[in-house]
Amino acid sequence: MAPARTAGAAVVATVFVSLALSYFICDRRTKSPSNNTQSPSSNKKSSNKKKKGLVDAIGNTPLIRINSLSDATGCEILGKCEFLNPGGSVKDRVAVKIIEEALSSGQLCPGGIVTEGSAGSTAISLATVAPAYGCKCHVVIPDDAAIEKSQIIEALGATVERVRPVSITHKDHFVNIAKRRASEANEFASKHRRKSHLTGGNIEPVNGYRSDGESQNSVFPIDCQGGFFADQFENLANFRAHYEGTGPEIWEQTNGNLDAFVAAAGTGGTLAGVSSFLQEKNPNIKCFLVDPPGSGLFNKVTRGVMYTKQEAEGRRLKNPFDTITEGIGINRITKNFMMAKLDGAFQGSDMEAVEMARFLLKNDGLFLGSSSAMNCVGAVRLAQAIGPGHTIVTILCDSGMRHLSKFYNPQYLSQLGLTPKAHGLEFLG
Repeated sequence: MAPARTAGAAVVATVFVSLALSYFICDRRTKSPSNNTQSPSSNKKSSNKKKKGLVDAIGNTPLIRINSLSDATGCEILGKCEFLNPGGSVKDRVAVKIIEEALSSGQLCPGGIVTEGSAGSTAISLATVAPAYGCKCHVVIPDDAAIEKSQIIEALGATVERVRPVSITHKDHFVNIAKRRASEANEFASKHRRKSHLTGGNIEPVNGYRSDGESQNSVFPIDCQGGFFADQFENLANFRAHYEGTGPEIWEQTNGNLDAFVAAAGTGGTLAGVSSFLQEKNPNIKCFLVDPPGSGLFNKVTRGVMYTKQEAEGRRLKNPFDTITEGIGINRITKNFMMAKLDGAFQGSDMEAVEMARFLLKNDGLFLGSSSAMNCVGAVRLAQAIGPGHTIVTILCDSGMRHLSKFYNPQYLSQLGLTPKAHGLEFLG
């Protein structure tokens, strides 16, 4: 832990500077940046203009000073409030970019079904924005994800398959199933178009059956215009969403005055897009990964190999991501993660994430999800490593609202030996 600030005039001066900086960076009605700080995105939205629908309201989220962590470390620790997007998470940006690029390329058309394998947040975002493009959504989700995520997705009008967690190499991994569903939707649409052409019109379903006696597939509606697999892990639209949006926003909101960025990775899109943009603007900005238990990314970054003790022969777990944090940690290198520009990595534990979430709720009123809490663990670790007087930015991915049944459930945490007990930040000592 960084030493506490000394009393006296230094405290007054430091607090004054901190408050002034906080006010400056959190004022979203900033003037247009100079030419060397402009975003590469051609779709940049002004916060002073009226938003045209839900999609236009995504992005331009506030950057806030996390007061408790800043005061404790002597660094300015800033959080990008992605939980304020319409769909409630950073994945809204990715959902929009994936769908818009797919529509533009012709891989998806209005009336089509977007399929995805997701632990929750990307699925919720796709289900949120797909109707704005005249599309539907079908999600395959591991059944150990918080149940409220499935409930939210279904409430948004998407169809949901909950499946058992298995290795990505298994044909029934939730991502692989989602990919198959897109192919099945294309086959279904093609078959229906052929029959409609032969009969000279639409084949109307009656009591769940079409006139040719074939049962209607419950997954796909009769007017399905094909399927598109979003493929958030490998689709570089994910990276581009953050390279063109999140990264430039952070740069502008800090006026380029930041020293480091830290975040966890699931698909790797956020970490890659933001780190790539920031280091292009200023190579001196250091970018770091924070990795949860069971993930191999920490070892990949620090040692160049994908290996964890949990992956040793005879010790591999049924679910290799043995962590309470959802949506982060992985044991393979995705195309998105390969784009990241990293200077190092930190490891965080489940206990640290749980304690951090309660600490931020108590001291800052921030009700954050598990990945956001882990990001804040990483921010403090980074502050401890580089010392006071630096500005560090991280991502507040989503709120705690979709983590009630597990991450914020006292009984569930007790069963895992994760009951929070800390009064301060001693758990990171």
